[in-house]
Amino acid sequence: MNILVTGGAGYIGSILTEELLAEGHDVVVVDNLIRGHREAVAKDAIFVETDLSDQDALNHIFQRYPIDAVMHLAALTSVEESMREPGNYFINNVTYGINLLECMINNDVKRLVFSSTAAVYGQPQILPITEETHPKPVNPYGESKLMFERVLHWYREAHNLRLISLRYFNVAGASKKFGSDHTPETLLIPNIIKVALGQARYIPVFGKDYNTRDGTCVRDYIHVVDIAKAHVSALKSIDEKGYRIYNLSSGNGFSVNETIETARRVTGGKIPLKVHPRRPGDPPELVASSTLANIEIGWEPKHSSLEEIIKSAWDWQKEHPYGYNSG
Repeated sequence: MNILVTGGAGYIGSILTEELLAEGHDVVVVDNLIRGHREAVAKDAIFVETDLSDQDALNHIFQRYPIDAVMHLAALTSVEESMREPGNYFINNVTYGINLLECMINNDVKRLVFSSTAAVYGQPQILPITEETHPKPVNPYGESKLMFERVLHWYREAHNLRLISLRYFNVAGASKKFGSDHTPETLLIPNIIKVALGQARYIPVFGKDYNTRDGTCVRDYIHVVDIAKAHVSALKSIDEKGYRIYNLSSGNGFSVNETIETARRVTGGKIPLKVHPRRPGDPPELVASSTLANIEIGWEPKHSSLEEIIKSAWDWQKEHPYGYNSG
């Protein structure tokens, strides 16, 4: 197939592109490079630098390349930033997503796999989280993703699109070629590794008084390569599924303190920490079941060990200590 990957110069998009190419697909990557990196685009992919706000440019891409399916990852993704700038999140994650859908319809492209998030669930009362858990976001980032999922439902009703929405939990790790490089870096594991590399004096821990086993937030980490492979599995099943929503998780929860301690073992670094006040919008615990994805699209995580996840990120960041600008 010819696959369009929006946000393909970003963390997950780069590794998804790598996996799609390995599966024999042709890939067109669209990214505005505001937060992505040209060096993160696999050399065998076609790259177009543009923004989803530009419908003329998007239509030109669909008309130039015979796109069979879209993997939509382009989005703003910081919980903390979304609490300060909610308007940017609704514009980028909802309005510009609608621009993409309109271009798909105009060019008779019917398949879309959407990068959603566990943030749609907010602070669930019952764990593990399943797809039946009622979504109730507690930050604009999660709300914007849920809003777009609702948009997808109505576009399917109106235009008979085939859609799969993948709700990720905490994505971490790296492939051999590609990894996490954000400015500022918001993900816990890459920031822990920066301390191990001597690039920061300590890792901030936001809150130690949550109702969890050690007072710090608990998260369900999923290897980025497993996330990429889930997209491939979804694509293979999309024609028969119609519209589905799947959780992507390891099913195991690790606290911030446990994650830091695991990183100390993997890296051999002391990794000092400093406790800060809670961040607004952070749920205490997010752990999920991905049983439905296993049953319906045959996906399960192959790299769910926290040690393996951190080791892959550590190996990549040692080779790229300053990200894609390491020279």
